[in-house]
Amino acid sequence: MAAQTRTASESEAKVASARNKLVLEQAKAAGLLGAAKNTRLSGRVPSELIEAAKKRAHVTSDTELLELALSRLALEDDFGARLVGRKGSIPTDIDLGV
Repeated sequence: MAAQTRTASESEAKVASARNKLVLEQAKAAGLLGAAKNTRLSGRVPSELIEAAKKRAHVTSDTELLELALSRLALEDDFGARLVGRKGSIPTDIDLGV
């Protein structure tokens, strides 16, 4: 049982690492991340929020967490809003072939 838990945890960490890498690569390709780190960001948030986010994202530093979170937010698409906006636009009598 412990081996299965460890294997699942390792697998989850690998998936998170790959996902994080892709997000950061997309942010770099979009010109959002580069060599210069020229802005300092400061704020107060609950430590529980920071620790939970780091654990979920499998990162250890505050800088990694901020870069990842801001990159995800900046790259987020509007698919959900567009999908909901289409509600009712397809005729109810359409043959879907199901």
